[in-house]
Amino acid sequence: MGIAVVTMKASVIEMFLVLLVTGIHSNKEITKKIKRPQNTVPQIDCDTKAGQIINPEFIVTCPAGCQDPKYHVYGTGVYASYSSVCGAGVHSGVLGNSGGKILVRKVAGQSGYKGTYSNGVQSLSLPRWRDSFIVSERKPQKGVPYPTALTYSSSKSPADKAGETTKSYEIPLVPRTTSQPVTLRQARTISTAEATHTTLPKPSPFSVFSTSTPRPQPVGHRHQETGEPDLWKPGSVLSDAGFVPKEELSTPSLEPVSLGDSNCKVDLSFLIDGSSSIGKRRFRIQKQFLVDVAEALDIGPDGPLMGVVQYGDNPATQFNLKTHMNSQDLKIAIEKITQRGGLSNVGRAISFVTKNFFSKANGNRGGAPNVVVVMVDGWPTDKVEETSRFARETGINIFFITVEGPGENEKQYVVEPNFANKAVCRPDGFYALAVPSWPGLRAAVRPLARRVCAARRLACSKTCLNSADLGFVIDGSSSVGTGNFRTVLQFVANISRAFEVSDTDTRVGAVQYTYEQRLEFGFDAYSTKADLLRAIARVGYWSGGTSTGAAIRYALERLFHKSKPSKRKVMILITDGRSYDDVRIPAMTAHQKGVITYAIGVAWAVPEELEIIATRPARDHAFFVDEFDHLYTSVPKIIRNICTEFNSQPRN
Repeated sequence: MGIAVVTMKASVIEMFLVLLVTGIHSNKEITKKIKRPQNTVPQIDCDTKAGQIINPEFIVTCPAGCQDPKYHVYGTGVYASYSSVCGAGVHSGVLGNSGGKILVRKVAGQSGYKGTYSNGVQSLSLPRWRDSFIVSERKPQKGVPYPTALTYSSSKSPADKAGETTKSYEIPLVPRTTSQPVTLRQARTISTAEATHTTLPKPSPFSVFSTSTPRPQPVGHRHQETGEPDLWKPGSVLSDAGFVPKEELSTPSLEPVSLGDSNCKVDLSFLIDGSSSIGKRRFRIQKQFLVDVAEALDIGPDGPLMGVVQYGDNPATQFNLKTHMNSQDLKIAIEKITQRGGLSNVGRAISFVTKNFFSKANGNRGGAPNVVVVMVDGWPTDKVEETSRFARETGINIFFITVEGPGENEKQYVVEPNFANKAVCRPDGFYALAVPSWPGLRAAVRPLARRVCAARRLACSKTCLNSADLGFVIDGSSSVGTGNFRTVLQFVANISRAFEVSDTDTRVGAVQYTYEQRLEFGFDAYSTKADLLRAIARVGYWSGGTSTGAAIRYALERLFHKSKPSKRKVMILITDGRSYDDVRIPAMTAHQKGVITYAIGVAWAVPEELEIIATRPARDHAFFVDEFDHLYTSVPKIIRNICTEFNSQPRN
């Protein structure tokens, strides 16, 4: 029995040793087969900006084709973090247009960035920016671990986001009703459905007023806040096209609402600053300011209506005039606005609003003044003068709120000096508000509301195209002929089409003359453009002599004596020959009565006589063409001069 037990133990020990040896051998074989993984180099797109990547130093692979001008680069040698990483690599000469690997290292922000042309890439100049980077050939330092995956300023890389549809709004990081704090990771895991049905207490955006924390020293081209997540999400296709997600477009209210303040009937567009430099906290203060203004104005269909356009690199309409018809709905919609990021292209935003915002489809009511309130952090990164002039000419009253404007040592970086006065409706202090700090913005709510509602002070509501009494004095003499007379009537119709015709806007009348004169129709005859154009087409050719002096007197007595005091009186006289009577005294009388006179001569008209008839300077008011068929060439010149003269004069 003892021998059997010993034999059994020996067998077990032998089996254990065999298994142990076999296991060791197997582990060696597996170890031989497994190779140490090689470090992978992450790949980025041509339009990936350095500011989107959090890593301080990294190696990336760039694709081919990054030499394209659409991938903007700012600076030379040291590049603003708003630049394309790969574009900077090509500009510096480190990278060819065929792509490749480059080493990127973040450095401090610069006081300015100089644009140059190098290696087929034109870099741009830029004022101060919050941080910078440099690029070099891929020569990793020994012992330095470079990331195999990049960390982006948002939770996903541009490549991850490319296949996604537009997300609903981010859930704000707010405390729960319990004593447990909510971490960033926890907040991101809350579903959209939970966010919709959970009521969370929310701190006021103006809670920052009670703190004594000093404002961080700016290091960017504008006053950049530090230590907070950037709300800018790169790769948004819909927002770059000027649209926003559907969720922002309608927010029905269940509470009883006001019809609005009928004493303040204006159509108002806020242009809000969504640039990268403004930061999360100040963007939130800006949104609260909009909410406070909406409540102060008492939004409603019988009073003021309000829409919002956000600008960065490009503008986008958050919602138009007819989307939200009361202050409660506006508040909910404003709170959902997310920051776009980019530069502060105010001029581009004003142009966008002028061309797209104030339309009937967007809720523009026609009779209500159009008002734009531009909010800017620091200063714009593009020019505003020309686009603002065009906006004023179309009847838009521009207000400018500059928060933390440039100091004396920063003015050298401003693209357009005195930009606010160049943008506003009138540079008289009424349309521009300078706010020294963002926490102090609340104090501007009431002053802005009062000014927006002061309809009599909104001088830019009148335009060159909607505030004139326009009288045509038409030569119907025998030398003109039936065919040419129809050409003259077409000329009259072409000019009339450019104006906004109604009984409260521009009104049009006409006189035809030979030796005698007759009133074809007066200023109060037609209140629509369609009726006016039909009336012009019905004017019959008279035939006879040419008494131009008598025709001017007749027009003053029978046509312009019914002109409204608030209208600019404009006379356009068309003749094809020398007058049989004297034109000096009638022309002088017209000038003394404030009638702006344009003299259009054709064929045998005498240039000296045209200059006597025309308002000074004659070069802007007297035109001559050698044939009736060339009359059309004068149409844009006359309209342009009418508008130029109108905009150079006081309108209050």
